[in-house]
Amino acid sequence: MKLLNVGLVGEEIPCVLDTNNDIRSLEGVCKAISSDFLANNGLEGLKAIDIKTLPVIKKPIRIGAPLLKPGKIIAVGLNYDEHIKETGSKQQEEPVLFTKAVSAISGPFDPIERPKGATQVDWEVELVVIIGKPANYIKEEEAEDYIAGFCTGIDVSERYFQKSRSGQWLKGKSADTFAPIGPYFVTLDEFKQYQSCKVSLDVNGQRMQSSNTDTMIHPVKKLVSYINEFMSLQPGDLIFTGTPEGVGLGQTPPQFLNAGDTVIANVEGLGAQEHRVIDYTPH
Repeated sequence: MKLLNVGLVGEEIPCVLDTNNDIRSLEGVCKAISSDFLANNGLEGLKAIDIKTLPVIKKPIRIGAPLLKPGKIIAVGLNYDEHIKETGSKQQEEPVLFTKAVSAISGPFDPIERPKGATQVDWEVELVVIIGKPANYIKEEEAEDYIAGFCTGIDVSERYFQKSRSGQWLKGKSADTFAPIGPYFVTLDEFKQYQSCKVSLDVNGQRMQSSNTDTMIHPVKKLVSYINEFMSLQPGDLIFTGTPEGVGLGQTPPQFLNAGDTVIANVEGLGAQEHRVIDYTPH
């Protein structure tokens, strides 16, 4: 099942994509595709619905983030060998974890906004895991029982804030629009190939990142179990699983995003995002 939220920011309605790629409204069935929806066993409730009887939305105003109000965002750093090499980092014995502010979430076609003072805004396409139910100290072989699905994501990063402003990576990872996800939340039953799918990202029509999730150092099931050693996982939590080589920081010379640039990110089977880069403007 491919789920999405459609509408202006704060006015989104839940929807589902049918087999003809028509967007059908779930309004009246649930309030939104959100962490609360997952916590209340919403996916199970959708199984009884005949999607073809739902009204079609012919011209959606906006496609929003496919999961609203996630509980937390846990991200994984340095999870592809070639990315480690291009950034001059060293492979760690255990997964590198950091967080992104939930307020960084945005839709798959919303602008990416360069924050005030930004000079090194970078891109990182990633496979994103959506947690479906509460988890505490689960084993690696149990991980799929707790995964609701997946979506495409970009871990947008301001490298100067991240590396030169002292402290945690959080500073360079959490500006508004720095965690676009979507367009779809694809449920696990329809996306079993998560550990063998192509990921790519283009900037202004040039392919910058091209890899496959089968080259992850720490695969998805291990990451879910590993993260769960340090914190509980709750319905609607997101795990950004790391990015492959091809980021701006790894170019010679380094290349970063400027206002007017276009970014297209895709995880095979999960749909593509497209963003225009803009400078910060007061809201």
